[in-house]
Amino acid sequence: MPLSLISAADAAWYTGRPVGTIWRWASEGRITSHNGRYDVRELPGKTVDEFGDVHLGDPPPLPERAHRAA
Repeated sequence: MPLSLISAADAAWYTGRPVGTIWRWASEGRITSHNGRYDVRELPGKTVDEFGDVHLGDPPPLPERAHRAA
């Protein structure tokens, strides 16, 4: 299946988190950076309820190698 790449700014909007969080997730190995773009399918999307409240999805898990190093 082809990648669905979006910019860091778009990833931040999609997840409801700051761009710095997207960059941190990539540096931690939680998501894959494709030359500064990110596959939307790896990202936890935010949801907005009928009252307009934003609910964030769970962050992507740390890769297994990070758990072993801790």
